[in-house]
Amino acid sequence: MEKNFIKKLSKSSHKYSHGTVAVVAGSSEYSGAALLCVGGARRGGSGYINFVSPDQFIRDLVVRAYPDVVARTSIKGLEVDAWVIGSGSPKLGRRFAIPFSKYVVLDSVAMKYAERIHAEFVVITPHEGEARDLGFEISAGDEGRQKSALAMAVALNCVVVLKGYHTIVASPEGLVVKDELGGPELATAGTGDILAGLIGSMLASWKPTNFNDLVVVVFKAISAHALAARAAATDLKPITSSDILQYLPITLKQ
Repeated sequence: MEKNFIKKLSKSSHKYSHGTVAVVAGSSEYSGAALLCVGGARRGGSGYINFVSPDQFIRDLVVRAYPDVVARTSIKGLEVDAWVIGSGSPKLGRRFAIPFSKYVVLDSVAMKYAERIHAEFVVITPHEGEARDLGFEISAGDEGRQKSALAMAVALNCVVVLKGYHTIVASPEGLVVKDELGGPELATAGTGDILAGLIGSMLASWKPTNFNDLVVVVFKAISAHALAARAAATDLKPITSSDILQYLPITLKQ
């Protein structure tokens, strides 16, 4: 199994050269989602993590937990390699637009903007209910879910991470892969927020240049996420999303 999750740094690496990320996450109802999403991003190899929210309470919450993260009030003028948007259902107006970026990861309500995002590569992370909200029916069984994920990827011209038992990753060019590591320990609130941040950070770090390579990096993130949950579950039962964050550094060393 591929264990080279984090891109090896060169001797000349600096904080900008191995990836910059901006996270737009959290809301008054789901402030913890900001912590989980940023927490995932901090473990993906990116050298500079920005957190954007107009809500001072949420910004303060994130910076108290992660003093290495830069908190900002607005996306205006912010240029990064990857954006992670939507975890915890932040309010995004109809005119919401981000500066051009190579990679954009959309979670939760932000997925409805997939077709209007100005980026080279877009990744969406729906579970089956969210896929239906986007207008796509998900067929039963592994084969049915793979076909459904591929149909979404082609229709929206993006990489689809269809979460659930045996998470499916599909690209608009026809590549489909299935995760077999993730188990029921991932069935707890907040795990998707962590995964979204982790994917964005790993994309910013690895910088894939085509859809096939992008799927490989996304699958690395899914595998690391699943292994962290497994590791947490060996010591703790039941586990929470916060436990998975704590085990990510251990998992990523494998």
